[in-house]
Amino acid sequence: MLGSTYSTRSPGPGPAARGASDTDVGGRPLHNTVPDLDRFFRPETVAVVGASDTEGRPNTGITRQLIAWSQRVGARLFPVNPGRETVFDLPCYASVADLPETVDLAVLLVGDPLPVIEQLGEAKVRFAVAFASGFAETGEEGAAAQARLAEVVAASGMRLLGPNTNLNAFEKFREDLTGPAIALITQSGHQGRPLYTLQELGIRISHWAPTGNEADLETADFISYFSEQPEVGAIAAYVEGLRDGRSFTLAADRAARNKVPVVMVKVGRTETGARMAASHTGKLTGSDAVVDAALRQFGVIRVDGLDQLQDTAALLARAKPPTADGVAVYSISGGTGAHFSDLATAAGLDIPILSDAKQAELHQWIPDYLNVANPIDNGGHPVGDWRGRKIIDAILADPSVGVLICPITGPFPPMSDKLAQDLTDAAESTDKLVCVVWGSPLGTEDAYRTTLLGSSRLATFRTFGNCVSAVKSYLDHHRFAAAYRSPFDEAPRTRSSSARKAQALMRAGHQLSEHAAKQMLRAYGIRVPREQLVTSAAGAVRAAGLVGYPVVMKASGAQLGHKTELGLVKIGLTSASQVRDAYRDLTDIARYEGVDLDGILVCQMVERGVEMVVGVTHDPLFGPTVTVGLGGVLVEILADAAVRVPPFGEDMARDMLGELRGHRLLEGVRGAPPADVDALVDVVMRVQRMAMELGGDLSELDINPLMVLPRGQGAVALDALAICR
Repeated sequence: MLGSTYSTRSPGPGPAARGASDTDVGGRPLHNTVPDLDRFFRPETVAVVGASDTEGRPNTGITRQLIAWSQRVGARLFPVNPGRETVFDLPCYASVADLPETVDLAVLLVGDPLPVIEQLGEAKVRFAVAFASGFAETGEEGAAAQARLAEVVAASGMRLLGPNTNLNAFEKFREDLTGPAIALITQSGHQGRPLYTLQELGIRISHWAPTGNEADLETADFISYFSEQPEVGAIAAYVEGLRDGRSFTLAADRAARNKVPVVMVKVGRTETGARMAASHTGKLTGSDAVVDAALRQFGVIRVDGLDQLQDTAALLARAKPPTADGVAVYSISGGTGAHFSDLATAAGLDIPILSDAKQAELHQWIPDYLNVANPIDNGGHPVGDWRGRKIIDAILADPSVGVLICPITGPFPPMSDKLAQDLTDAAESTDKLVCVVWGSPLGTEDAYRTTLLGSSRLATFRTFGNCVSAVKSYLDHHRFAAAYRSPFDEAPRTRSSSARKAQALMRAGHQLSEHAAKQMLRAYGIRVPREQLVTSAAGAVRAAGLVGYPVVMKASGAQLGHKTELGLVKIGLTSASQVRDAYRDLTDIARYEGVDLDGILVCQMVERGVEMVVGVTHDPLFGPTVTVGLGGVLVEILADAAVRVPPFGEDMARDMLGELRGHRLLEGVRGAPPADVDALVDVVMRVQRMAMELGGDLSELDINPLMVLPRGQGAVALDALAICR
C-alpha cells in the first residue's frame, strides 16, 4: 500500500481571522466553532461509571478495555460503582461526586445515562460517552428521550458522544506507522472495521469517532477537529444521516480551506436506504440530491462502498499533489491496457497520447509493432530483464504524465514478480504517483504481499474500478483544493432593500398570485415581461395596446396553481377583439372553476429563447436551496436539474449549468443562436440572494419558464409561483 509519500498543507484561517460573530443575511452563522477534542482523545483523567470486574458481565470486558486504553494514553482511571470498593484492584468510588479530582472523560456503562449526566455537569466533567441504546433509533418515544438528554447536556456545558455508540474511539492504534493518517468517523461502528484493518497493510489510522445518534457531538464536529490535526492526511466517514446541514457545510468548508480531503459513504440514496438509516440512528437523511450537491460544493468525495472508502482515503491521505493530470497506462498485454484505458477514459481520466519523441524512446526497448502511444504495451518480454526499469523511468519522465498505472491481471512469474519489483523501485525514486492493480483473487503471492504491500511509496489496488475511482478522486481533489475559495467569505451579511419590498408582498401560509410573485422578482432586479393587471375587458384592450401585440393573457390570483390545465392562459392574441373575447373566456372559466382572481394579466409575448426553470425550495436539513434546470414542459418530463445550497459563487452557478444533460441547448443547436448564459447566471445569483434573505418566510419559488434570450439580450421570467411559509 501507499506509505510515506504524503502531501503537506497549511491550516486555513480560524474563526477569529474570519470574524467570529459573522452571520449571513438570513442570520445563519458563517463559521463554526471547532470543539477542543484533545482531552477527549487523550484525557488525563477517565471515570468509568458502572465499572465491573465480575467475569461474564458485559461491563467487565468494557472496563478492562478502558483500563488498557487509559494506560496507553497516559490517563488516570477511576472506577465508579456504588456496590464495589475496588475494580481490577483500583479504588472504586460510589458516585461521580466522590471522585478525587476533576475528570476529563466519563464513560457511562449504565442503561439510563440521564441522571448521571446531571451529576457529571455538576462535577464539571468535560466529555462523556453514552453507550446506551433505546433512543431516537427506536421511534417517537426514544426520540423524545434523546431530546431530553440533549437538553440536559447542553445545560451542563459538557460534550457528549452518543447515545447508541460503542468502544471504537478506544481501539488500539498502531504507533509504529509513520506518515499522514486517516481519521475515521462512523455512525455505525462496524462499518469502520475495514478501514481500521488498513493498519495491517501499513496505513496509519490516528482517530476513530463512532458518533452514534449524535445527541450532541456530531459528524461535523469531528470533521472540523480532524481537519486541524497536523497528522491527519484524510478523513474517511460512514454517514447515515446528517444532524444539521449548516453545521456540516461549515465543517466541510473548514476541511476544504485546510486542503484536507474528506471521503464519505453517505447512505440514503434510495428510499430503502433512507428508511434503514432512520431506523438505525433516528436521523433525517434529507433529499439525496441536495446532500449530493452539498458534498460536491465543498469537495467532499462521495463513494458507494467501504472498499472504495478504504482505497480512496488511503490514496488521498498519502499521495503528493500531482505534477500533471495525464495518466499513463502500462501493461504486459495490449488487451489489459485497452480494457483499463476504456474504464479510465469513461470515468473522465485524461490518457494523453505520448509525443513522437517519447514513443521513439520507448521503442528502443519495446518492439516496433507494439503500440506505445498510451496505453503502452510492452509485449511481456521486456519486463523480465534490464529493459523493464528503463521503460518505467522513461514513462515517468514524460511531463504530460502525472500518474502511472500498471494493471497486473494475475501472477505470471517471473514476469509479474520482476515487474512488481521494478515498479516499487521506480516509485521510491519519483514524486509522481505510481499505482498497481494486482488482480489475483488469492492475494497470497509474495510479489503482492511482500513487494507491493511492503512499499512505502506505491499505491496498490485489487480491482480496476477502485483504482480508477481513487485516481479520479485524487486528481479532482487537488484541482478543487487549488482553486477553492470559501463561499462563506463572500456571503452577504446585510439585508438589501429588495428584501423589505419583497416581504411587504408576502402573506404567511399563502401562495402569491403570479402578479405578486413577479413583483417580488422585480424587487430583486429580475426582468419580467411588460404586463398590466386589469379588471375589465376595456382595460385589457388598453393594456394590450400599451404592452404591444401579440400578447398573452392569464388569470392571476392567490392560490392559483396550474393555470394552463384549467384553460386560464391565452397566447398569441393579435387584435382588440381577440383580447375582449379572451378576457370574457378567462373570467367565465374562473367563475366556473371557483377560482378567486385579483385580475387578468395582459403580458408581452416572448417567444425566442431557451426555456429554463430557476427556483427555491426548503430542505429540512440544509434550509433554502436553489435549483436550475430545463423549464417549460421539460421540467416534468426530463427532470433535468441541478441544485446548490447557499451560499455559492458565480463559478458554482455556471457549474450547475454544466451538470444539466440538456446544457447544449444553451450553446445553440440546429441553427439556434447561443443563449445569454451570463444573464441566466445573473438570475441564479439573484434568486440565491432571495433564498438567503427570505428563506425563513419563503417556502418555495418557481420561475418557470425563465426565457433565456439569445446572447446579449438577457433573460425574462415569463411566469412565477411563490409560496410563503
